[in-house]
Amino acid sequence: MGKNILINEKGVALIIALLMLLILTLIGISAISTTTFETNISGNERVGTDAFYASEGGIQIGLNQLPNTNPLGRAKVGEDSYYWSGTPKDKGAPKPIQYMGKSWRAGFQVPGSEPTPGEFLRYQVNATGESFGATKEIEVQVRYGPVSTQY
Repeated sequence: MGKNILINEKGVALIIALLMLLILTLIGISAISTTTFETNISGNERVGTDAFYASEGGIQIGLNQLPNTNPLGRAKVGEDSYYWSGTPKDKGAPKPIQYMGKSWRAGFQVPGSEPTPGEFLRYQVNATGESFGATKEIEVQVRYGPVSTQY
């Protein structure tokens, strides 16, 4: 008859309990690691969104000042959020709004007159927003007008 190793079962429950504790510990560490990673992602997303809205504010200010093409200086819009005209590298010396020439739009009609082409001025507004070190840049091209053409 062969020797049966399962006759002495003392300590088996302890080994199984320790293995289960090890598995549960690994699951807990994995959950904590995932939660920390996801928290960092959501924080970065919030900061990026704040920077986007700061640059959107710069775009709106730039559009409201047209046809004036003066640069938008670095302006504070929140706790640690700023905007300026130009790209991220123009932080110290904002760039003016770009005038891109004239354009004609067919079928423009002044009330009570025949449809005629309307003359519009084209501009490009670049604004960069910064929030807690994150930057976002927005570029908008617009037609301003109609501009009266007198000959």
